[in-house]
Amino acid sequence: MERTYSVSELPEVAGMVLKNTHTKTLLFYGAMGVGKTTLIKELAKKIGVLDELTSPTFSLVNEYALEKDKLYHFDFYRIKNELEAMDIGIEEYLQSGHWNLIEWPDKIVGLLPQTSTKIELRKNDNGTRTINLINKK
Repeated sequence: MERTYSVSELPEVAGMVLKNTHTKTLLFYGAMGVGKTTLIKELAKKIGVLDELTSPTFSLVNEYALEKDKLYHFDFYRIKNELEAMDIGIEEYLQSGHWNLIEWPDKIVGLLPQTSTKIELRKNDNGTRTINLINKK
């Protein structure tokens, strides 16, 4: 599923992502500055996170409470290998049944679950973004 959108359409796009995903593990692919964290912030609002979401670039993972669930936001941009993700217990997070929103999943390919939703983002010349959503079973 692919869609081009402007920043003003972000809430609608986040709703579309949630409606069309079949899992709580969302993998965000795209170049630096394409809007991965911005989309994740909007998704977190729609899921029910009340706190302001911040990028976990240096902590690797931030945890947010939901009414009856949790959301984990990962940013693996700065890791050098999968061992660093294993050191924070990535396997437990991925098996927790909670929301796992992962930026730079290409850094932990060997650790990713079979079932996930791949979200590819690209910035267009006119400033819009294109999202491609692929459910992996």
